[in-house]
Amino acid sequence: MSKSTAEIRQAFLDFFHSKGHQVVASSSLVPDNDPTLLFTNAGMNQFKDVFLGLDKRSYHRATTSQRCVRAGGKHNDLENVGYTARHHTFFEMLGNFSFGDYFKQDAILFAWELLTSEQWFNLPKEKLWVTVYATDDEAYSIWANEVGVPEERIIRIGDNKGSAYASDNFWQMGDTGPCGPCSEIFYDHGDHIWGGPPGSPEEDGDRYIEIWNLVFMQFNRQADGTMLPLPKPSVDTGMGLERISAVLQHVNSNYEIDLFTKLIADVAAVTGHSDLTSKSLRVIADHIRSCAFLIADGVVPSNEGRGYVLRRIIRRAVRHGNMLGARDAFFYKLVAPLIEVMGSAASQMLPQREIVEQVLRTEEEQFARTLERGLALLDDELSRLEGDTLNGETAFRLYDTYGFPLDLTADVCRERGLKVDEAGFEQAMEQQRQRARESSGFGTDYNSMLRVDDATRFFGYTELHHEGKVTALFRNGESVSSVHQGEEAVVVLDETPFYGESGGQVGDQGELKSTNSLFIVNDTQKYGKAFGHQGRLNHGELKVGDRVFATVDEARRNRIRLNHSATHLLHAALRQVLGSHVGQKGSLVNDQYLRFDFSHFEAMKPEQVRQVEDIVNAQIRRNLPINTEIMELEAARSKGAMALFGEKYDAEVRVLSMGDFSTELCGGLHASRTGDIGLFHIISESGTAAGVRRIEAVTGEGALASLHQQSDLIQGIGQLVKGDSQTLADKVKALLERTRQQEKEIQQLKSQQAALESASLVQQAKEINGVKVLVCQLDNVEPKMLRTMVDDLKNQLGTAVIVLATVTDDRVSLIAGVTKNVTDRVKAGEVIASLAAQVGGKGGGRPDLAQAGGSDVAALPAALASVDAMLATKL
Repeated sequence: MSKSTAEIRQAFLDFFHSKGHQVVASSSLVPDNDPTLLFTNAGMNQFKDVFLGLDKRSYHRATTSQRCVRAGGKHNDLENVGYTARHHTFFEMLGNFSFGDYFKQDAILFAWELLTSEQWFNLPKEKLWVTVYATDDEAYSIWANEVGVPEERIIRIGDNKGSAYASDNFWQMGDTGPCGPCSEIFYDHGDHIWGGPPGSPEEDGDRYIEIWNLVFMQFNRQADGTMLPLPKPSVDTGMGLERISAVLQHVNSNYEIDLFTKLIADVAAVTGHSDLTSKSLRVIADHIRSCAFLIADGVVPSNEGRGYVLRRIIRRAVRHGNMLGARDAFFYKLVAPLIEVMGSAASQMLPQREIVEQVLRTEEEQFARTLERGLALLDDELSRLEGDTLNGETAFRLYDTYGFPLDLTADVCRERGLKVDEAGFEQAMEQQRQRARESSGFGTDYNSMLRVDDATRFFGYTELHHEGKVTALFRNGESVSSVHQGEEAVVVLDETPFYGESGGQVGDQGELKSTNSLFIVNDTQKYGKAFGHQGRLNHGELKVGDRVFATVDEARRNRIRLNHSATHLLHAALRQVLGSHVGQKGSLVNDQYLRFDFSHFEAMKPEQVRQVEDIVNAQIRRNLPINTEIMELEAARSKGAMALFGEKYDAEVRVLSMGDFSTELCGGLHASRTGDIGLFHIISESGTAAGVRRIEAVTGEGALASLHQQSDLIQGIGQLVKGDSQTLADKVKALLERTRQQEKEIQQLKSQQAALESASLVQQAKEINGVKVLVCQLDNVEPKMLRTMVDDLKNQLGTAVIVLATVTDDRVSLIAGVTKNVTDRVKAGEVIASLAAQVGGKGGGRPDLAQAGGSDVAALPAALASVDAMLATKL
């Protein structure tokens, strides 16, 4: 009996754990502090700083099953997903890693044992082929002489991508930085499937499938292309869980493994579709994985960046559901089946199920409305079409802006006997892909990043003053031996009381004093395990090896501590008021205020905001003790400690408890008791994106100052309206009512004026072939009154074409009205489009009424003069 996907995932981790590897949990799909990546797309992403020498771990070997998304930027195969055997937006990457520990020999022997041993995957050795980089004789020798792979099944692959080291078998982190040859392992599915071995003309077939890539990080590529040997060569491997599951379950397509057959059946059930071979079922089954996990990791649909990619994937899935016949919202119903089929890999999604479903449902319903708008836009474009072909750029704009699929555009055009320029559409699509590739590549020069080999011991939990030794100095990113008066620098100490920015809490400020110098610290940042004190040398000279007395700005630190502790109380209060789906999606804690982003699908009601504020202040008055325990990560989670979004945790963590009210993992600085916070006041509650809300609040003296400011404001308003705090609401209400009445009277007077103007304009109308034509520029008329005047003039003239214009604040406003009995000959939209073009503007509307604006006031008289000639050809 073949292994399930869950069993294969666990067997991989168990194998490498038995080989001394630390099992590390999958990181978030949103890369931690890595602007070069759209999404986590490989197992090595969470270890990149380790490979770059910017971070150190307590272990030298690791293994993971990493969640990955490839659906935007450089790795974008979205249009192929569901139509090929192995393309996915979401997949799991099994990997084992060596950080300067073992190298090629062990990596290859480990892989071969796992794949072929009877105890593990037990694959037939004769079915496995391998590739090596053309000049990597070491790897070739290991495969041939130690493993015993026949030479005809070991293929050397050279630079097959157009330049030196540009090869399927040479891996590079970016244009610079760690790189090296790799060795890929292929599985032969058999001669009943078309395709040739790697390197052959038929290599794109489905017979020989790459299942594992072993990367040997051997060099550090410089900006000039020079390859320098790494002092500690490392290993990074990746094997797609879905691919190896297909091999071990004896199927050729990833969509035939147990995980997908179950999901596809679930998709068929919620869409009411019975043909399980449908490509659309595959698309939806793949897309629910990426969409649900992205939302669970904090991504929400939007019109830019990660949110835009998520929106495109959701809309593609919904469109395929519509093609299958689904008429109501269905996509969100797949979250529960997904959690069930993913098993332990979805454990972190389980508590967020409600918010994931809500975001998906809201987006699906919004897309239904968007489709309606897209159809209206398409209808407008086709009404103005000259010829029988809709241009590709317009079709692409419908697709890109409104998520309007090309096939739907083609269907609408076909019904009207029209065609779509599909080649132009593809050209516009390729231009977008190129822009995405250019904006998402690794553009960072990894060799220019600040590298600090030393670690700093942090004493700031208990001390504000501490003596330390200068272990490194940096100016403009370069290591230096000394810093002189007036120079800006980064000072690294072996021991410090200064907190380095992390977990949303800003870095400390203060000063470093030596016997002959004073360095003013304006920020503290972490560089791997080292703390860098950023600032300026006020006087004297500071050298590596000097001893300094570090003093943190105590008043500022205390304000930060209070705000940070209040953030934890706020988090717990929100979960109490809004529900357990609330999770932190980001935070900022400084000395002025706190900002807290959290998952919630609608704006908070005023009474909910007040309730949260009251709960936090109640916990402050309880004066709960704030205690910290150091414990194993798993022990902390079993205790119920919540982990914070975007935070990296070591094997041992700090668990912060506030009485019986809040327990979270946190490495930040806090008050001793909740009573120290004094007072908590919410300044604002707002939305930052779909499904994410933001609260800003102040504490202590800041909260008191905010309340004083509000009191002063109320008092000032009271004086203006001649009232006090008791009568203020009634006074303001009376003023508003009086203002509304006056505005109503003013509008009535304007309408009367417009009617009088209209009556006088009737006399100016001329007649062209039985149609009254009125073209006029009006002075001292508000643009919004033009429509009322056009309606009046239509009623008075009967059969007419009316064009009115006015100028306000150097802007031209135009309106064209055509009575219904004339629109078969003259369309208001065409008239207004011609005029708008002449006055440097644009506009549109219906055949009987259209409006436009423009900026070229001087061109208005000539534009209006052209109307008669235009109409003469139509009437």
